[in-house]
Amino acid sequence: MKQVDLGLNLTTKRTRKREFLAQMERVVPWAALVALVEPYAPEGRRGRPPFAVQTMLRIHFMQQWFTLSDPAMEEALHDVPLFRDFAGLNWDTAIPDETTILRFRRLLEEHRLAEQILALVNELLGAKGLLLRAGTAVDATLIAAPSSTKNKQGQRDPEMHQSRKGQQWYFGMKAHIGVDAASGLVHTVRGTAGNVGAVIEANSLLHGQETQAWADAGYQGADKRPDAKPGVCWNIAMRPGKRRKLDKSRLVDELTEQLERLKASIRARVEHALRVLKRQFGHVKVRYRGLVKNTAQLHTLFALSNLWMARRALMGAEA
Repeated sequence: MKQVDLGLNLTTKRTRKREFLAQMERVVPWAALVALVEPYAPEGRRGRPPFAVQTMLRIHFMQQWFTLSDPAMEEALHDVPLFRDFAGLNWDTAIPDETTILRFRRLLEEHRLAEQILALVNELLGAKGLLLRAGTAVDATLIAAPSSTKNKQGQRDPEMHQSRKGQQWYFGMKAHIGVDAASGLVHTVRGTAGNVGAVIEANSLLHGQETQAWADAGYQGADKRPDAKPGVCWNIAMRPGKRRKLDKSRLVDELTEQLERLKASIRARVEHALRVLKRQFGHVKVRYRGLVKNTAQLHTLFALSNLWMARRALMGAEA
């Protein structure tokens, strides 16, 4: 997108943010995403022309990458030349205010476009041979929600729930994901209250083409549930207590230990996407009330995490 340089951004240092946005500029399929969203884009309000869909998409993605609320995103566009340039906004044009940014997010939620964004990104990655769909590894992670009742409603979010992990109690939601066992790229996302057991969602995380599935010990019994899919072999980790009792001097137990290590090495690929979600993008707390809004955000975040994890292959193919 054309920029007007007024000499206000004089730095030439390749900062981490600048390098990150330069990479995302190259790997995000902007044209395809604009074509997806444009049919739902509203016309201008009160005679003002609307902001371009690509501009609003870029702003929405920067919110996900840098954990910015709607007001914080508006301020960043005023204060940070790098963000303004990435959004394609000239210095002599209007800046979307927080209400405009909010309306665009609600547009994506209303038409379930976040799910379609993940599907479109995965279709692109599949066409490039980066998403093989031969097997699936599944896992879940807790995402905290505010437990305080000091708000307008005077209560905690009723769609969130307490859950226990080890000796620690958490309040929030749970993100369940299914990833491609070969690449670690996310193909399925489910959002539930924090107290929903991981094994309950296990079979809903399969895309239907795999014959092998991997999971940790918390998914014991996934293959025996009523929604279990025929033809799928579940490779579930042995419970830690049982594994510790293995006698390594016995050949059978030694082979069992090697098998557990192999299962763990494949299952570990699911952790890569969760690391990007929580460490790279900083998504450790829910931003909205209710599961629908937060699950929609998760679809967008994992679409962007897939592009981040595949960026080197995508940029190499582009060169």
